[in-house]
Amino acid sequence: MLKWSIKSFKELSVDELYDLLRLRSEIFVVEQNCVYLDLDGKDKLALHLIGEFEGKIVAHSRLFKPGISFDNASIGRVTVDSNYRDRKWGHDLMRESIAGIAHYFGESHITIGAQLYLKKFYESHGFVQTSEMYLEDDIPHIEMKSGELNF
Repeated sequence: MLKWSIKSFKELSVDELYDLLRLRSEIFVVEQNCVYLDLDGKDKLALHLIGEFEGKIVAHSRLFKPGISFDNASIGRVTVDSNYRDRKWGHDLMRESIAGIAHYFGESHITIGAQLYLKKFYESHGFVQTSEMYLEDDIPHIEMKSGELNF
């Protein structure tokens, strides 16, 4: 259903960059009513997983090697266009993200900063909560880890 690609920042076309930043803004700023700086300087360090449907970017995540966001490899800015969430593509996005981390970085240890309300979603992909709740941009978050966990 979705056409998947993984690209470095430099491989993104101007249109792709605009579309994925717009998608993130629609979700994290407008839908969640949260004023925050999405452009955190990490896009240039990430691999960008893009899911396209009929030529439109409808899913995106950032993949990081260890040491950028956390000690472990990590996945961030997990987004699916609200018009397509009924198709459960968020699960496809997470499977592709985990596979991308394994393929490109050779890692199975993954840490994420998850919005608390998505805890069960991430648990369904093998993540377990490893921190108390904390606020990030006034939204409750928890740290979660996956892979061969050694805490």
